[in-house]
Amino acid sequence: MATLRDAKIGSTVTVKKINGEGALKRRIMDMGITKGVQIYVRKVAPLGDPIEVTLRSYELSIRKADAENIVIE
Repeated sequence: MATLRDAKIGSTVTVKKINGEGALKRRIMDMGITKGVQIYVRKVAPLGDPIEVTLRSYELSIRKADAENIVIE
């Protein structure tokens, strides 16, 4: 399964599933990342953390640890 962490810069991906439980999953969903939403990967910091994405017409920076819990297609 590919995760958001594996997505290449400039690609647009669709969220298939969010792994994790409780507060972690809730925090990811509160950021607007839900099943079926399209995410455009804008940038990745020089050391790989964080990842800057665009979704639902706004920009978001997400940590690699959180991006590993977002399954994409």
